[in-house]
Amino acid sequence: MKILNILFVGILLLYLGTPQTMAQEETANSSTKMLNNIEKLSIGGYGQFDYNQAIEDGVLHNGVMDVHRMVLMFGYKFDERTSFITEIEIEHVNEVFVEQAFINYQIKPWFNLRGGLMLIPMGIINEYHEPPTFNGVERPNLDKYIVPTTWREIGVGATGRFIQSGIGYQFYIVNGFLGHDDGEANLGGSSLFRSGRQKGAKSVFTSPNLTFRVDYTGVPGLNIGLSGYFGDSQSTMKDGIDKTDQAMVASSDSTVVGINMVGIDVRYSYKGVGFKAQLTTGGISNTDQYNDYHGSDLGYAFLGYYGELSYNLFHSFDFTSSELIPFIRYENYDTHHQVDGGLIENEAYNRTDITIGLGWKPNRGVMYKVDYQVFKTNASSVVKNQFNAGIGIWF
Repeated sequence: MKILNILFVGILLLYLGTPQTMAQEETANSSTKMLNNIEKLSIGGYGQFDYNQAIEDGVLHNGVMDVHRMVLMFGYKFDERTSFITEIEIEHVNEVFVEQAFINYQIKPWFNLRGGLMLIPMGIINEYHEPPTFNGVERPNLDKYIVPTTWREIGVGATGRFIQSGIGYQFYIVNGFLGHDDGEANLGGSSLFRSGRQKGAKSVFTSPNLTFRVDYTGVPGLNIGLSGYFGDSQSTMKDGIDKTDQAMVASSDSTVVGINMVGIDVRYSYKGVGFKAQLTTGGISNTDQYNDYHGSDLGYAFLGYYGELSYNLFHSFDFTSSELIPFIRYENYDTHHQVDGGLIENEAYNRTDITIGLGWKPNRGVMYKVDYQVFKTNASSVVKNQFNAGIGIWF
């Protein structure tokens, strides 16, 4: 009851303090907004501060407080057609990454050439991951274990938007996941492709991969996206082998898997009500040889989905434009949806999460968040619980 009383007082105080804010759904991510608004040199960024507390009956757990990420974004406009965008990310204070770095050359609004280190346009969160744009302290776990957010690779391609029809598209040729690295397997049942992300760091290139996304925004408040990713994993064993040595070629082929991933997602907002849903599925070929060579447990089919419902409690109040958003999200993700080659399906990889939380946006770029999560797997009746609190910023 003490916790409930504290939450009630906190909500009341948030309700009384009501500066300006933005609409619940953002229509563009950081790079798109900067491309649309860049003059000469532009600076932006976003950050996330988290508190995670595991909860278990009869057991004490330390909480974890973390500067999860701080990202600085820079844009430079060379001329009316040519722009450069980059994001420099610092995770957990001491890990530095380049999250994006690409050149965009606009020929027409419906046709832009783009090249560099780019986000793979798969699902919602991989592109729209600025903390004030999503509910909950942590991103959905589907976007960690199925779509390995933040997923970016080096490549080239085209983007564009047909404004009158409400259709936008992205199409890129990129390098793929590094599945085999000096004798080690980077792909497996637990985290699927996550350890195979190359992130533009001396990326191994064996064969090109294709990725695309098409968005429809022709109805106010509605965004429907269809995305795909197709290609082969990359392998260091493909370097320097004699093409006439059939045994060596066959051995190197066993270190490569084919990946087909498709997804559909929906975002809809109407009079304070918000709805999000995403389904991502796909298949992996050659997993039996890959697993035999590495002793890995990569399944040959994966499936993940979630649905989220939210409501802005302040939507009907004329005296404020801030937002107070309770939400609930249900998600299921299974990296062993199907297995082959004698591999036994691991039910611990079939996971279900339920997240219930509350977010307050006092203004356009800040969101305070609290939520409670319940985690379970098909392998056990044991349920794990976690309380989270955090602050997200975006400017």
